[in-house]
Amino acid sequence: MQGDLGLVLNPIGIVHSSMKDVEDPPLPDRPAEVEIYAQYQPALLRIEENSHLWLLLWFHKSNRQVLVGAPRRLNPDLPDYGVFSLRSPNRPNPIALYLVELVSRQGNILKVRGIDAIDQTPVLDIKPYYEQDIVFSPRTSYIRAADRTVRHNIMLKVALRHHQEPCRDANLAVRMALAAEEYMGNLNQPELNITVYGSRCLGDTLQGLTRARLANPARFTFRESSQLSRSIWERPGCNLMITARDIEPVGDWHDPDDEDLFSIELSQT
Repeated sequence: MQGDLGLVLNPIGIVHSSMKDVEDPPLPDRPAEVEIYAQYQPALLRIEENSHLWLLLWFHKSNRQVLVGAPRRLNPDLPDYGVFSLRSPNRPNPIALYLVELVSRQGNILKVRGIDAIDQTPVLDIKPYYEQDIVFSPRTSYIRAADRTVRHNIMLKVALRHHQEPCRDANLAVRMALAAEEYMGNLNQPELNITVYGSRCLGDTLQGLTRARLANPARFTFRESSQLSRSIWERPGCNLMITARDIEPVGDWHDPDDEDLFSIELSQT
C-alpha cells in the first residue's frame, strides 16, 4: 500500500470472518476475529478496559477509481452521492472505519462483534471508542433501505448499541419505530416530536432510535406506565399514535405484521 508521496502503511493484523465475498449479505452483529501480528501484540496492553473499539481496515478488493456512486444495494431509487458522503467501500483510498464491540481478548486475538468486512481484510489501526466520541443527535443524510428486513436489522443494531439489552420492550420499540417511519419518514428530523408511555426500556430505546432530546430542541417526552405501551409522533400537519396490543410473547420480532402488534391511528391536522 504505497501512494504517490511514498506513503507506506503496514497492516498490523488481519480479519477472520465467515464473510468470504464482497457480495455476501451483511448480517447484524456478525462475530469476527481480529488477529494482531506478533510484533504488534504489546500495543494491545490494557485494551480489555474498552467495551468498544474503532477499527481502521483496508478494503483491498475495492475500486479506487470511483468518486461518485449511490448505495443502490440498499435502495435502487437513491440518488448519487460523492463517495466522501457515503460509507461506500469503493473510494480513492479504501480505508474502512468500524465501531465494534470488543467481546474478548485471547492473546493476540480480539473477538469482536459488529463488522461485515470479508475474511482476510487487512487491519491498519485500532483505537478505543471514548465517551467524548458521542454525538447524540447528529445531522446526516437520510439513506433508507428499500427492504424492510434490512431496515429492521439496522434499527435493531442502533437499539442494542444504545440500550445494551435485547429485552422485550427494546424489540417492541424497534417495531414501533419501523411502523412510525412508514408514515413519518426520517425519525431524526428536528420537527418530529415523540411522546412515549410505557416502560423505561421502551422509552430509552425509542429515544436512542430517534435521537430526540429533552431540550434544545425539546423533542422527547416520557411518561412511565405499567399499563400502556404507546408512542405518539407529532409534526406540523400530522399526528400518529401507535399503541401496542396485548399479545403473546413474540419469538422472532421480524415476523408479525404491524397490525398484529399495534393499533395505529393517523390524523392530519
